[in-house]
Amino acid sequence: MSVRKAVARALRLSWAVLIALMISEFVTDLPGPGWATTLLPASVVLVLMVAAMTLQARAAAPQGEPRPPVEVDPPVTGRWTALNSPADKVPSHGTHVYGQTYAIDIVAEPEAEEGGAPARPPFRLLWPVVRRNRDFAAFGVPLLAVADATVVRASHGQRDHLSRNSLPALAYLMLIEGNVRSILGAHRIIGNHVILDLGEGTFAVYAHVQRGSLQVKAGDTVRAGQRLGRVGNSGNTTEPHLHFHLMDGPDLDNARGVPFTWRGVGVPANGETFTVEGTEERVEERAEERVEERAEERVEEQVADA
Repeated sequence: MSVRKAVARALRLSWAVLIALMISEFVTDLPGPGWATTLLPASVVLVLMVAAMTLQARAAAPQGEPRPPVEVDPPVTGRWTALNSPADKVPSHGTHVYGQTYAIDIVAEPEAEEGGAPARPPFRLLWPVVRRNRDFAAFGVPLLAVADATVVRASHGQRDHLSRNSLPALAYLMLIEGNVRSILGAHRIIGNHVILDLGEGTFAVYAHVQRGSLQVKAGDTVRAGQRLGRVGNSGNTTEPHLHFHLMDGPDLDNARGVPFTWRGVGVPANGETFTVEGTEERVEERAEERVEERAEERVEEQVADA
């Protein structure tokens, strides 16, 4: 087991111990003063947790010069808006852990009718507290392979919860729901997901996938543009969206982030809206590129033979 893997497990164990100490204070009558039976042990555990989180973040940080961005196809089609983008800051999500140094979130942003309400429901202070997933245009949108690849992990058994785009619901996510998922591990934080091996030490992560929507399994080979599943709202999310990032290994606890750029789009900045053409046009374009690449290879071979 690697040091980074051990630190991640120690952090989850610390969370479990801390919660157990808090519960024991209310449901049991331990002998001795409260500061000795609960407060002191809890303080020690908190110190260990801070140390573990610090070690985890440092271990996951990029080492040396960052790799050049890996160009891949966009994972969706249609009109989208970027959030938490590495074009604005790195690490984009405030942490290097789980290989998400250069991660990006995108939400579907269809054109609203003139004079009509926004197609994407806005964040509300109090009401409605939650919304149904089908109220969001991103929910159920097909996810596409960004390159020819091999599926190394595929999981889609977690539920799609209601939105957390109000102040009470967001507080619940940050203070309770998110901490419980942290204890259970990275696979609960990113929810349903698929991880692709793109080759040359690069792996693509699609997080928060819709429950039961994956059309691939571990070991399958996929072609660029092939449908993998659908956008969902599983794991640590406030609303249906896609979390995407590249990393240098298949294990979220043990990987470091890899920069990316989407072909024809680049890396959209926070709040930037972009449109990706349909799958058929993309497949035709990639086919033409492959023909050109093969032609260039044949020319190079002829020159070499001459």
